[in-house]
Amino acid sequence: MTSQQIPQRADWRRNRERLLAAAAEVVARDGAAASLEEIARRAGLGSATLHRHFRSREALLTAVFHEGVERLAARGRELNETAGGGLAVWLEELTRYTATTRGLAVSLRPTADDSGCHGILADVAAELAETAVRAGRLRPEITADDLLALVNGIAIRAEDDPELASRLLRIAISGVEPRT
Repeated sequence: MTSQQIPQRADWRRNRERLLAAAAEVVARDGAAASLEEIARRAGLGSATLHRHFRSREALLTAVFHEGVERLAARGRELNETAGGGLAVWLEELTRYTATTRGLAVSLRPTADDSGCHGILADVAAELAETAVRAGRLRPEITADDLLALVNGIAIRAEDDPELASRLLRIAISGVEPRT
């Protein structure tokens, strides 16, 4: 059993919920570089308690963004059921969400064990990419990591501007060379 599967005491769960609520507020305002000390203080807890619950900043960010990332993953799986897959639609939804969710772009960077946000979305991106390749809508040499890096770069540039994020993604998908 992992620590997530072991039933925790009520005070442990309350402290975790308080930390996540405080982190969501501070990260929404300050992004991924949010002060861990401020998060603990806002939760009414010490920094040692924060570090007992979350082994790293990345673990805290993953927990903060988990629900939204899981919704995006479910949406990707749903779109993959459609004829030809829904890679472009999913990439646009992911780009808009990432651009408007401060701090998420940092959480989408690959990690050594890929157990965080990147790992969840990389699996779905790979499935969508495979379907798109089979349907002739994606070149075979383009990887899921390439697509996630593209989305990430656009989201960082277009933070808080989902319209710009969508526009940049459409440009990237269609290419920049004139159509002949």
